[in-house]
Amino acid sequence: MLELDLQVACEHAAPSEAQFRQWCELALRQRSADSELTIRLVDEPEGRELNHTWRQKDYATNVLSFPADVPDELLDIPLLGDLVICVPVVEREAAEQDKPPEAHWAHLVIHGCLHLLGYDHIEDDEAEEMEALERTLLAELGHPDPYAGDEH
Repeated sequence: MLELDLQVACEHAAPSEAQFRQWCELALRQRSADSELTIRLVDEPEGRELNHTWRQKDYATNVLSFPADVPDELLDIPLLGDLVICVPVVEREAAEQDKPPEAHWAHLVIHGCLHLLGYDHIEDDEAEEMEALERTLLAELGHPDPYAGDEH
């Protein structure tokens, strides 16, 4: 079962909690254990501050993933981690990339959840595995390939 804590820390419109839950459950279904995670929706100043603090990048990015790094024996809950999503960046990217906003939101939530599960895209083979899984999951939702047209 998924325990989702949705924190809305900005005034922008965003998908419903039910949509976030659907996307998270889809991305996490390979995990047999219960999962607890937080999604925090932020504006650009908070997104920029977090990206600067944790990644040394001085701009707001679309999604940041913070996997829980606590030994199981110290924590009696199935804490997976936190996602921080910068709503204005997501909205802007969807418009700039001519993507349906719901498809872009679904992609970023799934992408962030996969990071919480340990997937990464630093190395080419890791990126190919992660992107293939994202494509499959988004296709199940009826959304187009988010990487169509990207140059890798």
